[in-house]
Amino acid sequence: MTSQNAAPLPGAMPNRLPEGARAPADFDPKAVAKSLLRATRAGTLGTLDRNTGHPFASLVNVATDVDGSPVILTSRLSTHTANLENDGRASVLLAETGKGDPLAHPRLSVLGVFAQIEKESADEARLRRRFLARHPKSQLYAGFGDFSFWRMSVAAAHLNGGFARAADLSATDLMTDLAGADELIPAEEGAVAHMNADHAEATRLYATKLLGEDDGPWRISGLDPDGADLTAGDRTARLAFPQRVTSAAALRQVLVELAKQAREQS
Repeated sequence: MTSQNAAPLPGAMPNRLPEGARAPADFDPKAVAKSLLRATRAGTLGTLDRNTGHPFASLVNVATDVDGSPVILTSRLSTHTANLENDGRASVLLAETGKGDPLAHPRLSVLGVFAQIEKESADEARLRRRFLARHPKSQLYAGFGDFSFWRMSVAAAHLNGGFARAADLSATDLMTDLAGADELIPAEEGAVAHMNADHAEATRLYATKLLGEDDGPWRISGLDPDGADLTAGDRTARLAFPQRVTSAAALRQVLVELAKQAREQS
């Protein structure tokens, strides 16, 4: 939340809640928002039309960088890419889907500025790997010359989890803290490959026993200090770690402990 003297965050909601309305005690907006950010595969991208300034909405596949920054892959032939080239300010709406009223499910609007990632850079290699692990079919065109990756520098977010379950969030509230994780970040690629090659059964148990997901060919698509991103075809899930990890040894320990916990529930 912002102080009275601070400029309002982008997307901050007006103070229009009914008198006496309070969020339920079990509502954890930061946890819900982080889960939506990490587990949602596609979202609505809002850019500013380069001709008139009107909001322009389009559907994009979404992944995240290690710190949670939204990442998209776009073609220069797309209107939204031309808009971003003119003005990087944008928003991404990430919504949980399910049965019943769509508005009964939580959704997160993330606001910030997108910047194009330089081709052949270390950042692009990492983002390409993480994006394609989440969206393997994008491999068909990710290498085309007119396609490039864009990463959002998050300014703020707004969560709507239902009546009296709304919250304004700062970038610090939403992003994963990478302080002290200098060892973990370069080890992520090898750890993901090792888990998928040698511990696929443990990953399946994470999804089915700890997260309550349906069975399937679950794989890990990314790791970070706060948790693991899981995929099974078009399905995704987010496994939050019980404590923050910043080293390869700590990561190994928490994955072993979670696997033991999952097996005990079998």
